[in-house]
Amino acid sequence: MGKQATLKRSLGVWAIVALGLGYMTPTVVFDTFGIVSRISSGVVPLAYLVGLIVMVFTAISYGKMVRVFPDAGSAYTYTRRTMGEHVGFLVGWASLLDYLLLPMVNALIIRIYMASLFPEVPVWIWVVSYVAIVTAINVYSMKSTSGLNVILVVFTLALMIIFIIIASVQLYHGMGAGTIFTIDPLWHQDVEMIAVFTAATVVAFSFIGFDAITMYTEEAKDANTVPRAIIVTVLLGGMVFFIAAYFTQSLFPDIGVFNLLDDTLPEIGLYVGGQVFQLIFLAGAFAATVASGLASHASVSRLLYVMGRNEVLPKRAFGYVHPKFRTPVFTVVLTGVVSLLAIGPDLELIASVINFGALIAFTFVNLSVIAYFIFRKKRYKSANDIFKYLIMPLLGAATTGILWYHLHADAFIGGLVWIIVGIIYMLFLTRFFKKKMGTFDEGEADDLVNKEA
Repeated sequence: MGKQATLKRSLGVWAIVALGLGYMTPTVVFDTFGIVSRISSGVVPLAYLVGLIVMVFTAISYGKMVRVFPDAGSAYTYTRRTMGEHVGFLVGWASLLDYLLLPMVNALIIRIYMASLFPEVPVWIWVVSYVAIVTAINVYSMKSTSGLNVILVVFTLALMIIFIIIASVQLYHGMGAGTIFTIDPLWHQDVEMIAVFTAATVVAFSFIGFDAITMYTEEAKDANTVPRAIIVTVLLGGMVFFIAAYFTQSLFPDIGVFNLLDDTLPEIGLYVGGQVFQLIFLAGAFAATVASGLASHASVSRLLYVMGRNEVLPKRAFGYVHPKFRTPVFTVVLTGVVSLLAIGPDLELIASVINFGALIAFTFVNLSVIAYFIFRKKRYKSANDIFKYLIMPLLGAATTGILWYHLHADAFIGGLVWIIVGIIYMLFLTRFFKKKMGTFDEGEADDLVNKEA
């Protein structure tokens, strides 16, 4: 019997950063601008700044854990190895909610873009065509996915720079706030911090890319690649979001000018640069969304693959790697099938539900640092260790908790239903805890990976 195929190691730091930025979809700041501006009372950049602060603490925790456990699986893997298989499964199950839905969000945004340009064409045609292409690329190879993603991300960032230049000219000539330098996009008398935190829960899903790139750990060239890429991705992505949000909020202090708040990007392009720029802007947004689609599709397929490999999902299908393509073909195709559901729902609802799973993952990655370093490795004998392995992750968990508290009610309902389904499945799988949940990865049972962050 031949040796089972494994994922191919081919990704460097900047390739993974590009996948992370692609996953984050830089242009999503324009798509959700109307929604976030309404919720935050007109301080979108402040909402992104709050989100960035929360993510920095959590990104540091991810960097620590990916060095200790250099495997695909992200929060599922870290929690499973530090807190036990049952908690790990539930965190992985919760993470599936945002990972499965984000590729669908990209398909949904593509549907909105194409419907705005060709309203007479049935929307299902755009969704099916987009999903089929992204699925095929992901099946073929991770390297081809990464290469195309880099091109799309560079094009998107270049277009956003052009937007900032045009926006500066428009502000200079009196549009919106009438000045490039103003504090109003960050604070004014009508702002309430409760509203800002609520808005931050909406923009939180924009940062999921730094979390998702841990899924490529088994395809990174070496052990230090992913931890470096995590920090670069969250800081660079946060800077892009903040600057874009600042100029957009300065141009549009009043969102009453928009006809469709669910996706304001097409109208922003039209108002800022006319019809020609609107088409170019849509092209950049289309490129960004496809880049995110490629990256998010690849990530969720890896999470499903790891859960299949651990036999918490049917191993024969979910744990299969194609011997020629070296990709988890079944999980890639399954993700494409789920993405077809983008024919129906609206963006705000899906974004809210995504954050339920994401915030669970972020919280438990911070707690995993404490469980591993403080309780298992007894790293509490110096002030430096206490700061790195207790105070920092506690701050990460606490700031994530603030976003939890302000999460949309619909997200809680949808998320809790998903968790209940997961608990029922876990009880079935373990026969009410009478048997173990699946298997361990090679060497996991003996905790052979002892390198510390």
